[in-house]
Amino acid sequence: MIKKFKYLDQFIFIPYFILSIFGTLMVYSASSYVAIGQDKNPEFYFIKQTVFVCIGFLISLFIFALKYTALKQKKLIMNAILVIVGLLIYLLIFGKEINGAKGWLDIGPVGIQPAEFAKISVIWYFAYIFSRRQQQIVRDFWSTMKQPAFLFAVILLLIAIQPDIGGAAIILFIGIIMIFASGVSTKLGITMGALGIAIILGVVELVRVFGTKLPFLQPYQYDRFVAFWDPFEVSESAGLQLVNSYYALSRGGLFGVGIGESVQKTGYLPEPYTDFIISILGEELGLVGVIVVLSLFSFLVLRIYLIGIRTKDPFGSLMCIGIATMFLIQASINLGGVLGLMPITGVTFPFISYGGSSTIVLTISIGLVLNVSAMNRKQEIEDNN
Repeated sequence: MIKKFKYLDQFIFIPYFILSIFGTLMVYSASSYVAIGQDKNPEFYFIKQTVFVCIGFLISLFIFALKYTALKQKKLIMNAILVIVGLLIYLLIFGKEINGAKGWLDIGPVGIQPAEFAKISVIWYFAYIFSRRQQQIVRDFWSTMKQPAFLFAVILLLIAIQPDIGGAAIILFIGIIMIFASGVSTKLGITMGALGIAIILGVVELVRVFGTKLPFLQPYQYDRFVAFWDPFEVSESAGLQLVNSYYALSRGGLFGVGIGESVQKTGYLPEPYTDFIISILGEELGLVGVIVVLSLFSFLVLRIYLIGIRTKDPFGSLMCIGIATMFLIQASINLGGVLGLMPITGVTFPFISYGGSSTIVLTISIGLVLNVSAMNRKQEIEDNN
């Protein structure tokens, strides 16, 4: 492991480390008032997030230290998928319901979200399957995709009916991008992309016309669409989060009111340390602070995409592309909800928001990318010698 550190990609590790430390500090700032209101220590969520980050850091180092070939073991990958499917089924029966969704499992004192672990499991599975079937995908796409598409559909369905639409959307986009990257024809890719956009727009229009008469739409989900269309009209109910998000960002201005000085986190903005932590960041550190964080995060995502493009091994390439896509889509959905560009889905911002399962999955992903990057750098040095 010590020898492997000379291949550590600093352009991945340093942004990840800075974002994790800064995110932990923002969780402290955004959560202290909420913790007091819950009769807890002001540092309650800060301490928990620190523990999550430390555990994730150790896991990422372990994955980085593994031999690259160990990541490609079929038995390990399939067992991971089966465990995720089993947990998602168990979740629907015995899961803990929070905010209208059965997304949590309590394991002793620890609560986990299987949907978070499903994201990295799908990426891992698709990278393995597609890397081994690249020629078949080009020759006979539909026949080759039957088995992976079935498993993918099962996982999507189990997450969607929790319901966790945000999580299902992230996994869906990950799958689509990885399919495109696996070698499908441009014509097929464009057709599938256009079909996907048409379906999304069609569902939104159905919601607009029929509302809660739709069998798949819960009242609280419809409220999120109403808040998206006209948040100020329902500012005392469904639009409360978005309106107060606007107030926070507006109050912050260019340079913010100062770290720890947010007003919106003191009971006005629900979930200030999870879904809407970017709003608190904007209020306390201003537009400049938000731009700095987004720039560092964008650099990390682009670096991972670059590693994926440069990697000659198809498995590693698809793994990096899937992980970068997960980061990008999750951040985009969170920002879209915070800015009112799309309905609020409860998706957190990577590395900045509070969350145990999310933090662990994100750091596992970083460990996988660092492993792939180390393999590349070692191979390049050996080829040059």
